Amino acid sequence: MRKSDWERILLRNSFVDMGVLNTFDLIGKVALLTGGARGLGQAMAIGLAEAGADVCVLDRDDVTETCKRIEQTGRKAVGIREDLSGLSPESAQSILAACAAALGELDILINNAGIIRRAPAIAFPEEDWRQVLDIHLNATFFLSQAAANVFVHHHKPGKIINIASMLSFQGGLTVPSYTAAKSAILGLTKALANEWAAKGINVNAIAPGYFTTEVTAGIRSDPVRNQAILNRIPAGEWGDPNALKGTIVYLASAASDYVHGTVVPVDGGWLAN
Repeated sequence: MRKSDWERILLRNSFVDMGVLNTFDLIGKVALLTGGARGLGQAMAIGLAEAGADVCVLDRDDVTETCKRIEQTGRKAVGIREDLSGLSPESAQSILAACAAALGELDILINNAGIIRRAPAIAFPEEDWRQVLDIHLNATFFLSQAAANVFVHHHKPGKIINIASMLSFQGGLTVPSYTAAKSAILGLTKALANEWAAKGINVNAIAPGYFTTEVTAGIRSDPVRNQAILNRIPAGEWGDPNALKGTIVYLASAASDYVHGTVVPVDGGWLAN
């Protein structure tokens, strides 16, 4: 029996049986989350740790702060500094191997890393088009492929969670590459779920709405644009990144074992309006 199995047993025995709530715990699980240096990625990484997972945090920027906050929950954290531009299948396998060497074999993959470039479609730069698609779509596929091979090789179930967007459903303005990538993420999530559900691998996605992050700081500082967005959100406010913790834990845990190929909007009701 693995140490993590004993840890799970001891923890559960120390509490009164809470029935369905036990299916949400991630004690003994290992997660890899990309794009975790700040913002939504950082919040989700901490949420996974609060539910009991050890977390490998990957970003092209420094992840020290995220790892520190994970360790404050009592869980283990390891950072990987890497730019996912031009990621190859071999590089994806190396990332998973590094995560396994530090924390143990992978159980959960969250494909969150991404960038956005803005310009009118008629003059959108080729470099921006290729880079956005590369990081959002190619890296997501190659990391998912590598993770699925790990799960199948070790005869274990696994969870893959992709980060989609409201622009998986809508067109947006001056963000053609981002919209194309996020629309593709929705389709890829369903395609992988169709192939891998029977192997015990859950592939799902989250579509965040407007959240208070560095990426949206410019919009929030514009009184006219900010108010227009707030008027459209039924909840009447921007999302706090911590609002994603519950959804990420649900999709990463046994509570979602029969959920395959779905995209969960966390948007304050934006898509319903």
